[in-house]
Amino acid sequence: MTTPQTESRTPDRDRTALVVRGGWEGHQPVEATDLFLPFLRENGFAVQVEDSPSVYADADTMAGVDLIVQCMTMTTIEKDQLLGLQAAVEAGTGLAGWHGGIADSYRDSSDYLHLIGGQFACHPGRHPDERTGEQSDNYVPYRIEMLPAAAEHPVTAGLGDFDLVTEQYWVLTDDYIDVLATTTQAVRPWDPWHRPVTSPAIWTRQWGAGRIFVATPGHNLDVLRVPQVTTLIERGLLWASR
Repeated sequence: MTTPQTESRTPDRDRTALVVRGGWEGHQPVEATDLFLPFLRENGFAVQVEDSPSVYADADTMAGVDLIVQCMTMTTIEKDQLLGLQAAVEAGTGLAGWHGGIADSYRDSSDYLHLIGGQFACHPGRHPDERTGEQSDNYVPYRIEMLPAAAEHPVTAGLGDFDLVTEQYWVLTDDYIDVLATTTQAVRPWDPWHRPVTSPAIWTRQWGAGRIFVATPGHNLDVLRVPQVTTLIERGLLWASR
């Protein structure tokens, strides 16, 4: 467990970022979020770090938060915590994250899914004969493909399609998301589906006065350090912030 940390606002830090991290350790929530803390500070954020969503229920704290960076895979969220998160976003607090830390959080909460607009369904892996029981069983080569809307959006402008070898998220989404990039699951002889399936890979969402940013790549530090992924997430954090 991490120790909650809070930095005071200073004249050079006029915004506050709340980093909420934890859940399944396979996504390295501490190490993954630590990659982006220097970026946040360099861009004028005072950073508060928490190791559970309990802070969401603290209305006084949430009123002063401009950006929530969540890396909390699976686990659970209490009703008052979710209500606090929803209220903050609706009032203008940004919410951003990557991979399971935002798209596979709080699986038992349909209200959280409604807030985010998309939920991890699966990440089809290698041929069964090639699997060894390691996380790498789910690493496959795939492409992130930018949509026309990406060319003018501040998160994706200037970025082209790129390839990864990692978990390829198949996500269930609604129509109230603005998709900037997609990825397509291939049809393979051992899979039960019969045509390619395209899922959003990068999306944004306007919710009340708040902005939400989701990137599905980001399984581990190696993926987060891919230049295009790093750039997407850094831009997404700034875009989402109040």
